[in-house]
Amino acid sequence: MWKRLLGFDPATMKVRTEILAGITTFLTMSYILAVNPAILSLTGMDKGAVFTATAVSSIIATLIMALWAKLPFALAPGMGLNAFFAFTVCLGMGNSWEFALTAVLIEGILFILLTLSNLREAIVNAIPMSLKNAIGAGIGLFIAFIGLQNAGIITSNDSTLVSLGNITSSSPLLALIGIVIVSVLLIRKVKGALLIGILVTTLIGIPMGVTNYRGILDWPPSVAPTFFKFDFSGIFTPQMGLTVFTLLFLDMFDTIGTLVGVSTRAGMMKDGKIPNAKQAFMADAVGTTLGAMLGTSTVSTYVESSSGVAQGGRSGMTALTVAAGFIIALLFSPLFLSIPGAATCPVLVLVGLFMLSPIKDIDLDDYSESIPSFICIITIPMAYSISDGIVLGLISYVLINLLCGKRKKLTLPMYIMALLFTLKYIL
Repeated sequence: MWKRLLGFDPATMKVRTEILAGITTFLTMSYILAVNPAILSLTGMDKGAVFTATAVSSIIATLIMALWAKLPFALAPGMGLNAFFAFTVCLGMGNSWEFALTAVLIEGILFILLTLSNLREAIVNAIPMSLKNAIGAGIGLFIAFIGLQNAGIITSNDSTLVSLGNITSSSPLLALIGIVIVSVLLIRKVKGALLIGILVTTLIGIPMGVTNYRGILDWPPSVAPTFFKFDFSGIFTPQMGLTVFTLLFLDMFDTIGTLVGVSTRAGMMKDGKIPNAKQAFMADAVGTTLGAMLGTSTVSTYVESSSGVAQGGRSGMTALTVAAGFIIALLFSPLFLSIPGAATCPVLVLVGLFMLSPIKDIDLDDYSESIPSFICIITIPMAYSISDGIVLGLISYVLINLLCGKRKKLTLPMYIMALLFTLKYIL
């Protein structure tokens, strides 16, 4: 029954491991329940309604991933995509949040059509294996960077862009303590090391003044202020076209990058392909469409799923556990929001280490493979964009191999994508 519903194989998987992996993924990504409402409320949206929309859209999309795709990946409104929604479309371009929600709705519908046509899966299959390995490593550096930023270990600097923060202050110090705790647990091969590390670090943060206890129980706010609030008056304007295209591009390659990277790290790739890729993409597409109806920005597969995968999650049971976590969070949001960024930082940093392992499968002595791979790896964290890393990696792969006379390695889809990506930066 489990195998049929969730892709759970009793011969190679354990229920306890899958559940612990799901809890770990949920706790690592639960920050979105606080961050997404904070960002979108800047556009005038009701903060409480956005909270509920964030949780419900995450539940629905992750359930589709669990029951249909049978993969251990979780979904929620994507970071970066919500920033584009708020700071570019609304505050930058001067559009209403209703206009932005309409763009997300159209994007979601287009995603469904693209997924049904198998175009998204074809794009994934066209990416060379060396770049697929590079994507995983690049994402590893990226999420480690995010973890260090969230804890204040790495901060902005006007002269050098980034620099070391004040590591003796409460939050960075707590994160460093957490890194030591999780490292020791991992080295001693303690089961559930990542989850235990999050919880212990959160408890230590209470006397340090980092963990902000906000209560336990509260009813979820109504989504009425944002539910089905669309503005179709500007649907045929150039601004709408640009907004939809950008959202479509960002979400497609962030999702592709995350699925490829995490699947590679988990050893789930089969002949260079993601298992049940079409169903996984559909979870993303449907989640985005329903999320727009509820009142939130684009839903995407979360790179934090790698924390659960590192914990041993391999089936839809992991995703099902994440969905259950979001359901509980609707009622116990004050409690879950008490987990500080400093407590999730150790997991993100060490999972970043785990995700570097695919580098060993890249032939570093073959520069036609290693140079594009390195460009991809280094661009993802430095440009703060999974999609830009993939794009520049693929463009450089096609260009370098074409100029070196290695045309047999290139396929028609690679040429087409490289040309389209190049036009993206030119136009």
